[in-house]
Amino acid sequence: MDKESIGILVVDDEFSVRDSLCKWFISDGFRADVAESADAAMVKLRDQTWDIILLDMKMPGMDGIEFNRHIKSIDKDIIVIIMTAYASVESAVQALKDGAFDYVSKPIDPDDLTHIIRNALETRRLTQENIQLKQHIEDLSMPDDIVGTSPQIKRVLEMIATVAKTDATVMILGGSGTGKELVARAIHSNSNRRYAPIISINCGAFTETLLESELFGHEKGAFTGASARRKGKLERADKGTIFFDEIGNIGSKMQMDLLRVLETKQFARLGGEKPITVDFRIICATNRNLEEAVSTGAFREDLYFRLNVFTIDIPPLKERTDDILLLADYFVQKYARSMARGVKKISAEAEKMLLGYDWPGNVRELRNVIERAIVLTSGEEILPRDLSFPFRYRMKQSGGDTLEDVEKAHIARILERAEWNISQASNVLGIDRTTLYSKIKKYALGKQS
Repeated sequence: MDKESIGILVVDDEFSVRDSLCKWFISDGFRADVAESADAAMVKLRDQTWDIILLDMKMPGMDGIEFNRHIKSIDKDIIVIIMTAYASVESAVQALKDGAFDYVSKPIDPDDLTHIIRNALETRRLTQENIQLKQHIEDLSMPDDIVGTSPQIKRVLEMIATVAKTDATVMILGGSGTGKELVARAIHSNSNRRYAPIISINCGAFTETLLESELFGHEKGAFTGASARRKGKLERADKGTIFFDEIGNIGSKMQMDLLRVLETKQFARLGGEKPITVDFRIICATNRNLEEAVSTGAFREDLYFRLNVFTIDIPPLKERTDDILLLADYFVQKYARSMARGVKKISAEAEKMLLGYDWPGNVRELRNVIERAIVLTSGEEILPRDLSFPFRYRMKQSGGDTLEDVEKAHIARILERAEWNISQASNVLGIDRTTLYSKIKKYALGKQS
């Protein structure tokens, strides 16, 4: 326990009690101060951060029981120990119900108080470690793995392995749904910070005011609705990693504030003045062209260079077709297991449809398509009729952009979807069977087994 970092505030209306306890704590290596009333203590709470408050039960004005409730409404993590010369079971029980850690009677035995404080600090340490462990377990239980054997994804994995062991800031580029957060979590889980949390924030999901509160936290009363002190994501990411998704969406003020944090590793909560020192690694992601944003003045050049130390560019799924069926099979196994469905594979015809689509929504879209197919299918394999696409089916153009090329691709797609049922396909296309047979012959289309 680093005593110098532990702040203890003694609140008692008796000068001799608060003076002797404060001197004792300071001589024992703690940071300590005093207040003679609840009102005086509230000033101290606004000015500094305290870990432990020793609180007298009977004081003029607001008593210890009422002030304990007030403290807990501000910051539930502060350790409160009630002191009183009027020991009673009822008051002790009430104090504990209201969140006090323990209850001591005057005259106070220094050895007993030392034991209580040691237990309180150890309890808080274990609680914080448990929170971090739960976060770490969630991080390790990632929803998906990085799946693929294509040269493009192998290159991404090599870059993850290279940068993970360093503390370098990483910029992840890629379209929506390519798996940018997955790459960020892979970097964190292979880094020296892996036993601390990775905290994610989607910069595009908040207004600038809300984003400021999410990142920096706030003190009670900092703004309307701030009913209690709240730690921000930067503070929660201490010793770990913070992942800024869609970093290109932050406004000019937040860009300046973030640059200051990167340079000093310090910030203050909204409504507060005390600087908070943090140690975290930054990973960010964007699907915007930040170089263009810098050239137009929409993004600060100095912040861009601070963030763009090591770049990983994730290719779109349509450029890594070798991975489509591997990913599809991975999602089949994943969702069949989680939904307790007996689906085991994808039919050859359905695989052709997956390979023929250009996946504008990338891996996220593929995952959603397979998840829906698991729900819809009635057998052990996914058939073409089980596949539905959030966007209109866009088949890859392999033969050019002429009208005949487009017609050939469209007829082939409808035939595949109808599983080569000529009557059904001709109805969908709005032509008779004879015309459809003629088109099949003209374009040398054939059902592939």
